[in-house]
Amino acid sequence: MLVPLGAAGGRSRWTVNHGGQIYAVFVHDGEIVVTDGQCPHRRGPLHEGIVRDGAIVCPWHWYAFDLATGSCRTAEMYALRRYRVVLADGEAFAEIPSSARRSWSAILRAHAASESSADGQ
Repeated sequence: MLVPLGAAGGRSRWTVNHGGQIYAVFVHDGEIVVTDGQCPHRRGPLHEGIVRDGAIVCPWHWYAFDLATGSCRTAEMYALRRYRVVLADGEAFAEIPSSARRSWSAILRAHAASESSADGQ
């Protein structure tokens, strides 16, 4: 599934919400990089981190993830999911697999929304 990223508009980072998930978007070395929006360690907000030496550093516990590969420079047991960026008609899109893992809270919110819309019929 292609998810529109919007225009950078001079920003070097921003988030995109889609399907109950948050994705972090970075402009690094002139390229757009899309990752999961939360740190795989403790779900810290990666878009609020520091980009240094080609890595995003989580603001909560300082885990550093290589923007080119997603590998963690701090602990081998973690890796940051990256998503392919596709350009079409001058716009950038993230290629998000339909099987992208959703958090339990996102699943429950979606379920509650579908239940409440069914009650209103």
